[in-house]
Amino acid sequence: MYFLFKVVSLFPLCILQLIASWIAILLNSYNSSMKRVSSINLRLAYPELNIEQHQALLKATLKSQCLTYIESIKIWGMPQKYNVDLIKNIHGEQNLTEALANKKGVIVVIAHFGCWELLNAWLNLHTAPMIMYKPNKHKSVDRFMLEARQRLNATLVPTDENGVRAIFKHLKQGGLTVILPDHLPKASGGIYSEFFGQTTLSTTLVSKLASKTQCNVIGLSCIRDETSGFDVHCVRLSEDILSKDLQTSVDSLNQNLESMINVAPDQYVWSYKRFRKIEGQKNIYH
Repeated sequence: MYFLFKVVSLFPLCILQLIASWIAILLNSYNSSMKRVSSINLRLAYPELNIEQHQALLKATLKSQCLTYIESIKIWGMPQKYNVDLIKNIHGEQNLTEALANKKGVIVVIAHFGCWELLNAWLNLHTAPMIMYKPNKHKSVDRFMLEARQRLNATLVPTDENGVRAIFKHLKQGGLTVILPDHLPKASGGIYSEFFGQTTLSTTLVSKLASKTQCNVIGLSCIRDETSGFDVHCVRLSEDILSKDLQTSVDSLNQNLESMINVAPDQYVWSYKRFRKIEGQKNIYH
């Protein structure tokens, strides 16, 4: 897989995006797992859509997800300058630069949305972030990803208590960390909070770090435009995320994540089983 990814990353981006579009057509033509799970999630998140609207959004998100995966391989294999040059517009950059300047520490919140891998290259122009890294179970894939991460200025820490302690210290010293909080956490690391109308188990990591450090919390997205370029959107998130009340903080974070995703809902990774733990319900994906 390592050498396959190396070869794939050498192809022009436009060719890879064309291949991804063909794959998406095949996935939409059959009852693929990606299509089935995405359809379930979209019905839960947007119950107001009629059949035609639902099908159009489903088709668009399958294409976007395929693009995201193949674009990630390209980005991992290319140098920082190439990746940064893919970004056409930056909206709200001052929100990040001001947060870095006040030395209170910065948590950058990123969803599995758009081309999030491109944000690593852009963030490293501004600072040296500390990022949790979980090795991929496939060693050859992990080797490829790790090489990409290590080309940048980021410090990688494990996804365990030692990593959390390192990030806490980094924030207290005015540093920046990146967290993707839209995954399904373990029961010990989450509480139930509404996300797209579903009371689902949600991570508490961002909320606990923000409450203890009273740092800046910034939302960052990288959205694909109609010309296959990318726009970065940087927004200040709600002060309620800094609340000492954990429920208030997590609820606010989920609301902010929804707002970020709703800018281009077709570009979210809806094939992830995010609603596997809904309060009072069995696994809806069975």
